[in-house]
Amino acid sequence: MVAATLQDIIRRFKSSKFGCRDPVRTSFESFPDKVAIQLNDTHPSLAIPELMRILVDIEGIPWDKAWEITVRACAYTNHTVLPEALERWPVSLLSNLLPRHLEIIYEINGHFMNDVAKKWPGDFDRMGRMSLVEERGEKRINMAHLSIVGSHAVNGVAALHSEIIRKDIFKDFYELYPERFQNKTNGITPRRWLLLCNPILSDVIAEVIGETWITKLDELRKLEPLVLNDGFVLEVMKAKQENKMKLAELLKKDYNISVNTSSLFDVQVKRIHEYKRQLMNCLHIITMYNRIKKNPNLPFVARTILIGGKAAPGYHTAKDIIRLICAVGRVVNNDPIIGDRLKVIFLENYRVSLAEKVIPASDLSEQISLAGTEASGTGNMKFMLNGALTIGTLDGANVEMREEMGPENIFIFGMTVDDVAELHKKGYRPMDYYNSNPELKLCLDQIRGGYFSPNDPTTFHGLVDNLLHHDRFCLMADFTAYIKCQEKVSEVYANPMTWSRMCIMNIGASGKFSSDRTIAEYAREIWGVEPNDVKLPPPHELRAVEHAADAATTVPNPY
Repeated sequence: MVAATLQDIIRRFKSSKFGCRDPVRTSFESFPDKVAIQLNDTHPSLAIPELMRILVDIEGIPWDKAWEITVRACAYTNHTVLPEALERWPVSLLSNLLPRHLEIIYEINGHFMNDVAKKWPGDFDRMGRMSLVEERGEKRINMAHLSIVGSHAVNGVAALHSEIIRKDIFKDFYELYPERFQNKTNGITPRRWLLLCNPILSDVIAEVIGETWITKLDELRKLEPLVLNDGFVLEVMKAKQENKMKLAELLKKDYNISVNTSSLFDVQVKRIHEYKRQLMNCLHIITMYNRIKKNPNLPFVARTILIGGKAAPGYHTAKDIIRLICAVGRVVNNDPIIGDRLKVIFLENYRVSLAEKVIPASDLSEQISLAGTEASGTGNMKFMLNGALTIGTLDGANVEMREEMGPENIFIFGMTVDDVAELHKKGYRPMDYYNSNPELKLCLDQIRGGYFSPNDPTTFHGLVDNLLHHDRFCLMADFTAYIKCQEKVSEVYANPMTWSRMCIMNIGASGKFSSDRTIAEYAREIWGVEPNDVKLPPPHELRAVEHAADAATTVPNPY
């Protein structure tokens, strides 16, 4: 894909006219001024050696000039702080499949190591850390390092994430190339994630502030004074309730489960991964279940909990988490004592078309990753825009969301990035939390004892053992704070007007998280172009205009 894309880019660069295949430009001097190649994480990082191969081997450009063109044309966006997600390709694989590209990577690394040695003479440890070629164990190419060295700009996708990659993940590279590092907080398109998927709420908003928010999302700030207008608050509540009723019909049709539409729709939909801590959500479900069973007559704010997402094919633990959620759901949903006070549904085959139905109906958005592990998130922004409140940690874009809406309009809990670092420095012992929290202990004992898997009590032993003895993402440490924060959520939800006013403040503060703002920042600060709002005609109309222009300038043959 990298090779095909680059060849198409170069063909179009050489041709000056739309649709023309005849080369016109022969000099690559202006290539970086006409072409911007954005590396979306490390997956397309082979674009750097491939572009060098084309420029040097095919176009005959000297190495130094080709490298200047490549660096000016390429930019790298990092999307993860997890080490295992930063690709490292075995040298043996590259030498067999792409020997010329490996030669080019070695040449790039040679020049780069010379630059590092000039900056820090004799610092061989630093050279080892920064090298594109990892020598420890099986020899590998670090594709993130290749992407940084071969790009003129490097960015994270949320302010906290960008700070982490500067101070931790790519600290050495930041010290060498501080001018390259930037932040570009992610965004979402309001056309799909409000106008299209939530027409009921869109109409309510347009009725009071017009429709300019569709392309200028900051206009939603005009909603904030309306939190004092009870009529508008009731209209927003009505829109949410209609969306919940629609989703309830879908859940009945697809899962044959009837849900209480007055209940709090508590939603966590995202890729299944340990760092996103769907397992902590599951432990909260079990905690609520146990509380109802222990005291059935105590007041309880009803919840419908929806969890959805997909696990990577080879990710065994993530698949076990899905199995556990489904197992807990079967027990909870069929317990007559629980009734409609608590329902649990795992949404199968989670996808955009399903998200367009789930997000507008959600009351609570679960963004509960361990602080310092989520790069940004965009689901959190979609829920915010549709008037769902967020329960989350100070991670990813949650930090900026909190700044925009005010801390009183979001439910924040748990450790900060610094707290996590301090915990690991002291020595994290998950068993301490197990022994000191009776509700947490009961949950884990039930899972391990087969309460939710009576046909095979050992099914979830691996999940529990991992939590008790490893717990890489500190679920046990954050559990108590999470439960207390959830109690606060229930308390606020019991006051519908207060809850809805907070929802309006969330919607009104969503302007920053428009993809229009994000793309404009990329354009101005990385690609070197000034964005405009001129609407381009469809391709077929553009061709018709060109054909008409050609016909008008053609001199008729007099013979």
